[in-house]
Amino acid sequence: MRSARGLLSVFPRLCSASLILVLTGNAFAAEALPPLQVEQIAPGNFVHYGSLEDRSPANLGDQANVGFIVGERCVAVIDTGGSLAVGRMLAAAVRAVTDKPVCYVVITHFHPDHFFGAAAFQGPDVQVVAHEGHGRAANLLSRPYANALRRDLGELAAGSVVVPANIAVSRDLRLDLGGRVLRLQAWPVSHTNNDITVLDEATGTLWLGDLLFVDHTPVVDGSVSGFLEVMQALAAIPAQRYVAGHGRPVRPWPEALERQRGYLEAVIRDTRAALKARMSLEQATETVGWSQAEGWVNFDLYHPRNVSAAYTELEWE
Repeated sequence: MRSARGLLSVFPRLCSASLILVLTGNAFAAEALPPLQVEQIAPGNFVHYGSLEDRSPANLGDQANVGFIVGERCVAVIDTGGSLAVGRMLAAAVRAVTDKPVCYVVITHFHPDHFFGAAAFQGPDVQVVAHEGHGRAANLLSRPYANALRRDLGELAAGSVVVPANIAVSRDLRLDLGGRVLRLQAWPVSHTNNDITVLDEATGTLWLGDLLFVDHTPVVDGSVSGFLEVMQALAAIPAQRYVAGHGRPVRPWPEALERQRGYLEAVIRDTRAALKARMSLEQATETVGWSQAEGWVNFDLYHPRNVSAAYTELEWE
């Protein structure tokens, strides 16, 4: 087990609050974890912006943008972070803002940086809400995702488990927090096959999950052409502000979609050209879309995967 001195070093990048570490077996006791730093971007809407770096013990899987929305009756948490530790720090941030209970945990899609903190919010009065495809994805991917988390975080992954959803979104769904209604919408296959968005109707705040990446290289785990089609529909939503799955807002809505759109269009265009030229998949990953590299974080890691997905999808169109 790592020493308390060594463990202390993982927290300054997550929160500036001072803390004393308490260990229970291999897991952190809840009182050892400080609240995540959150920003109120609209009345009742609080966001924590995750790291753009890869998952590591230094960030505990705090990579995705997560947060919560406070109503008159209760709170909805939007994504929970990439480990139980991050989920507990998000729960502490909720308690620092309000004493209203958490009634909903909304998982925007089944990727580990967005859902592994959900165990921090489990309770008899908490409903977990996700796309209707969430359960199928969990059946296929829970074990490899858990294994990868343990590989990357070691003992710091303790207690990070998949919490099943008990409310499924097939098209759209409204959640009433008391004086504040959230509209949840399920989308066709795009970033994944189980993406949902959350619109706070009172403030026009649109929580996109990974249907929008800012600065972080976009990830295609569903359909590259479907991703573009969904983005076109998203642009028609009259949002006043937005929360991307990764990165801070730098452009107004819907102009915020344009850089990601340009990247995906380039991947499709170059992949079709590679297929027409009868390039192999290996050749395509070395040539397709590299003109888009500037300004995207982790491009070398995620872009080749996107090209592979696009090649497989477009090969027989």
